[in-house]
Amino acid sequence: MLPIMQSRFKKLATVLLMLVILVFIFQPDLYGQCPMCKMSAESNLKNGGTEGRALNAGILYMLAMPYLLVGILGYVWWKKRKKEEIDNSPQRPL
Repeated sequence: MLPIMQSRFKKLATVLLMLVILVFIFQPDLYGQCPMCKMSAESNLKNGGTEGRALNAGILYMLAMPYLLVGILGYVWWKKRKKEEIDNSPQRPL
């Protein structure tokens, strides 16, 4: 590996490790809210409300966001890499 790639890899690995640690630190707080939301949605649906459907739509929205962001970043990376390959390729004489 080139030294530049090694430093980028180390930075990326460090950031990912920090994110994983943060997820594990805040995990108990995240699980604590699930029963409250479930009880609220169930009681609302039993009383004829539509709050449960909105809760499900919100969950789907939050689920789609990371995939959308990764997809956009992947597309931008792919286009940039493709452009670099074209710029760095040797020109053929006509």
